[in-house]
Amino acid sequence: MLRWGVSALVLMSLLAWVAIAFGGREDPSAANPDGSVDGLTSVLTRGVSDDMVSFTFEDVTERTGIVFQHFPATRSSLLPEDMGPGLAVGDVDGDDDLDLFLVNFAGPADVPLQQAEPTGRCAFWRNEGDGTFTDQSASSGLDLLLYGQGAAFGDYDSDGDLDLYVTAWGPNRLMRNAGDGTFTDVTAAAGVGDAGFGTGCSWADPDADGDLDLYVCNYVDFEVPEGDGSGLTRQYGHGIPFTVNPSSYSPQANRLYRNEGDGRFAEVAVEAGVANPTGRSLGAIWFDFDMDGLLDLYVANDVSANGVFRNEGDGTFADVGASSLAADYRGAMGLAVTDLSNDGDFDLFVTHWVAQENAFFENMVRDQKSSEEIAPRLLFMDQADQNGLGQISLQMVGWSTGFADFDDDGWPDLWVLNGSTLEVSGQPKLLQPQRTHIFRQVPERGFFEIGERACPVLADAWVARGGVAADWDGDGRLDLLIARHGEGPVLLRNTTTNDHHRFILRLRQRGGNERALGAVATVRVGEFVQCAQVGADGAYLSSHPSELHFGLGQATVVDELTVRWPDGTEETRTDLAADRVHVITHDASYDS
Repeated sequence: MLRWGVSALVLMSLLAWVAIAFGGREDPSAANPDGSVDGLTSVLTRGVSDDMVSFTFEDVTERTGIVFQHFPATRSSLLPEDMGPGLAVGDVDGDDDLDLFLVNFAGPADVPLQQAEPTGRCAFWRNEGDGTFTDQSASSGLDLLLYGQGAAFGDYDSDGDLDLYVTAWGPNRLMRNAGDGTFTDVTAAAGVGDAGFGTGCSWADPDADGDLDLYVCNYVDFEVPEGDGSGLTRQYGHGIPFTVNPSSYSPQANRLYRNEGDGRFAEVAVEAGVANPTGRSLGAIWFDFDMDGLLDLYVANDVSANGVFRNEGDGTFADVGASSLAADYRGAMGLAVTDLSNDGDFDLFVTHWVAQENAFFENMVRDQKSSEEIAPRLLFMDQADQNGLGQISLQMVGWSTGFADFDDDGWPDLWVLNGSTLEVSGQPKLLQPQRTHIFRQVPERGFFEIGERACPVLADAWVARGGVAADWDGDGRLDLLIARHGEGPVLLRNTTTNDHHRFILRLRQRGGNERALGAVATVRVGEFVQCAQVGADGAYLSSHPSELHFGLGQATVVDELTVRWPDGTEETRTDLAADRVHVITHDASYDS
């Protein structure tokens, strides 16, 4: 009752502040680039000083050699043009360096694809291991020409190398890794060429048979309008061209492609109960809500209730959105998972559209009394304001996001990419830029936004979309890659110097699901415990590598590591050294 009472008071106060802030304002995001509103004072605002900066970044984009421009054309105010770009990160060639795939949008959405400029192709950059990348787009076969949105690497045929799925407005693509630096289009043979408005996609093994299945989000039934499409509609009370308003269009159902084990997939979303036909879906994430060993599914929907689907263990899912309190009817985009309270279950962060606040859903399943006869109810509580993540996002449009321990103190920090979908006043061909937020987590106090202090370039405002945190240069520190609409990417190298250590875990399996997606690793140092799940990285239109990164503070040894493998078996190891990559391989055994 106390939790509910406090939450209700906070919500009422926020509504009052929003009314004050937006009163008489036609465009709620036309505030300062950092999201602040002149004349608005809030008790939830958190002061930050320079001595709170515990990690730093350097912009090394030019040094990497990456040259790429997203959407090399002029906006025509059509919805598919504004949603990307996404990206995918993974070790494609097996040299232990992370390679990069950048999604592109071929050209104006009202121009036929075959007439698009060749500069609007997707790109693949091979990591040379020395801080530079080499363009292998054409030689790899990944210089795809499409109205691209998102991408995800995954070893769907369990041959030890990463394949690639790319979503688009129009036919999606499945590209099989031949193992020699080239990819082959196997979309038709695999049966996964959904021709809708594809957005986020996610690989997982929810039926625990050793084969990776694929969940593909679809957005809306968009069609290029006749005429100039200049009419205005209302989106959250603000006039915008109807051609960029998702509420102008009906939602599209999503797809769940079940891997048949022979290179082909069967589409089973309806029979599994996860088609989510009323959701305008932008992203999905697989993680174990209730820690019962089964992968559940959360779907981020725009201007429609989010999908919360609990795995029943028989090939079907139960829609528990309403009872879980995590099916908000907001404009949801990015997703990120962590065990913030170190209580052994996973919490969820969701980015939202302007004036809606981002959400941090604390998982309450461990807080309930249960017995063998009565399972605890799946329940989430939005604790964004209590953790410093709500009010600061009121003026922002959040996209890709993720938890990453940038200073290796054992407490995951948080990054959020922002960029409006509203047009610049008087310049309708341009979208409004916004600042990227990077939060440091302070134990017992929550999160504090230190982005500009951590890296001067983060004072700039961008129209950011996709992004990934990963260790590009192999120095053990997590870096950050930001994909920008209409521009090239930004690569920020982590330059933090401290005496902290880290534990990097690379799990592999023989016998199926080669990257061990869904495995849960628990790391204990003394009485301090951290927990993470392989593949539980939602981001936005983007995919992370499968390695797990744990900050250890000043500890040099992990006392105990426990791995719950996807086939249900558990393994424990002790006295593992810090500051190295630990590769652990498991002989998986799946029921036939």
